Amino acid sequence: MRPRDPAWESRLVRFTRAERSIHHVTALLMLVCLGTAAALYFPTLSTVVGRRELLKTVHIWCGFALPVPIVLGLASRAFRADIRRLNRFAPHDWEWLKRGDRRAVHDGRGVLPVGKFNAGQKLNAAFTAGAVMLMLGTGEVLTFPDPWADRWRTGATFVHDWLFLAVLAVTAGHLWEALRDRGAMTGMLTGRVDRDWAARHHAGWVDAVQSEHVQNTNGQETGTAR
Repeated sequence: MRPRDPAWESRLVRFTRAERSIHHVTALLMLVCLGTAAALYFPTLSTVVGRRELLKTVHIWCGFALPVPIVLGLASRAFRADIRRLNRFAPHDWEWLKRGDRRAVHDGRGVLPVGKFNAGQKLNAAFTAGAVMLMLGTGEVLTFPDPWADRWRTGATFVHDWLFLAVLAVTAGHLWEALRDRGAMTGMLTGRVDRDWAARHHAGWVDAVQSEHVQNTNGQETGTAR
């Protein structure tokens, strides 16, 4: 009989240190971009904060730096694996979007076999990635306007401004959901989550991790027997 592994039974590794670093740096850059953009965009804030040129400089540099942690993070195997997970929509993801009881729990497990990321997280990641690319493109036109025709600059201003409002709303929603879920916050801060929390919110992921754990354990036992 295989000995029990208390560490396995209570805590699961959800994010590596590299993944958490990528998330934290990207989040910090995004929040600085949104904060400086708000101070530049809303007249009331602009008057209160002042120092418009400094805010503009910080906004530009942080905006162009946004893709850097993600590009550097591609060196991490775990991060690349999570990108593949985020880019893959399974049948249960569509069901998760359609069902009103998507977060229901039965016998300590979520009613849907949600993987490491649910459909909402996947959509949020897709929107954020697309928004960053559009913000970079339009921001480049606004920062270096000389080579561009008036219609390009006008269009870039329109897209940049409205996309800022959309990103602000989505980011606020993301923060609201994260702050309401202590398990998710713990996973992003420490890299580990409670196994019971994972079973309630990401039952499919728990099954996959458990299967991998059993295979690795059996492999080690086979190697020892030889």
